[in-house]
This record gives sequence, C-alpha cells and structure tokens, in this order.
Amino acid sequence: MIGALAQARRYGVAVCFADLGEWGAVELRSEYDPAVPEIRINNRIAARLSSRALGEFVALAVAHELYHHRERIGEIPTQRDRAEREAAASDFARGLLENTE
Repeated sequence: MIGALAQARRYGVAVCFADLGEWGAVELRSEYDPAVPEIRINNRIAARLSSRALGEFVALAVAHELYHHRERIGEIPTQRDRAEREAAASDFARGLLENTE
C-alpha cells in the first residue's frame, strides 16, 4: 500500500475515503477526480474488509486511479476504448503492487 500512496503523494494527488453511493450489483471501488486532483476510495466497501484485505484494496484502488491520473496529465497515452483503459489501469495496479511487496 505504501508504494501506491507514496506515488500519489509525489504526483500531488490526494487520497481519501468517501461514500460513493449505492451501485446495486455493480461495485464502484474508487474514483479519480482530476479537478482536485483526488482519488476517492469507497468507504462502503472498505468497511467490510479485514485489515489485511483493506491494505490490498487501498493499494490496488490508488494504483488503478493513478493510472488514470497519468493519462490525464499526458504521461501515458489515453486509449480510446474504455474497456482497454480499465484493463490497462488494472494491469498497472497489479504490477505496482507486485513490485512493492
């Protein structure tokens, strides 16, 4: 988790917990707000997790949203297809987590 949070800090991206609402069968884990910039982690999901699971959840969520921040600032190219963008963000998050364990 520290690696993802440290990267967020270096990029000047705030990280906080927030109620992201009810999404029914779909689970919104986190969101990136480029206007702040800020990553919001869904506290409805976080509240259900054990300490260990929470650490991994936060690390993956922050790293995933950092990928979108990097797209926004032009550090990496933005893919046109939303599914491809989300898959790339998830791959980036997993890679960051594996490299900081």
